[in-house]
Amino acid sequence: MTLATFILAQAATTSAEDQSSNFLVSPNVGLMIWTLLAFLVAFLVLRRYAWPAITEALDKRQRAIEESIDTAEAARRDAAELLDEYRARLREARAQAEDIVSRARRAGEEHERESLADAKVRRDELLEQTRRDIEAETRRAIQEIRNEVADLTVLATEKVTRKTLDEDDQKRLVEEALKELDFSSLSGDSRN
Repeated sequence: MTLATFILAQAATTSAEDQSSNFLVSPNVGLMIWTLLAFLVAFLVLRRYAWPAITEALDKRQRAIEESIDTAEAARRDAAELLDEYRARLREARAQAEDIVSRARRAGEEHERESLADAKVRRDELLEQTRRDIEAETRRAIQEIRNEVADLTVLATEKVTRKTLDEDDQKRLVEEALKELDFSSLSGDSRN
């Protein structure tokens, strides 16, 4: 059954009583035809003029969204590249910093070793100089003691003998007195 047949059948069954009721509740064939014609005209006008504009606006919007997505993707790729570059530079900077610290540590250790070696050499030089000074002072003191002993021996002998001794006697007495004294314990060696 077609639509037109259905509409005609409906119209025939409609009674006079139905015609007096609300036109929206009870369909009227004429109204239906005019409604259908208005719908078709509106559809054709919209299809001819509105849909291309709507489709074009939707296409523009879609292109704009796609461009925004592409731009965002490009920006994300650029940001990822920059982040990778930053990380690489950061690793390089850390490696350089570790190298600098390592070199500074080695230089400090080398400087410390050199300072200790220099200090040891200087200490040894000072000890040797002090030893030489002590030995020289010891020899000088022993010589002074010998001279004093010789003078005292001569004086003591003159007083005991009450006569003046000649030079040969003085030498002999001094040498005998010196032989009796042990100067080796004063100098730290066995020399007289």
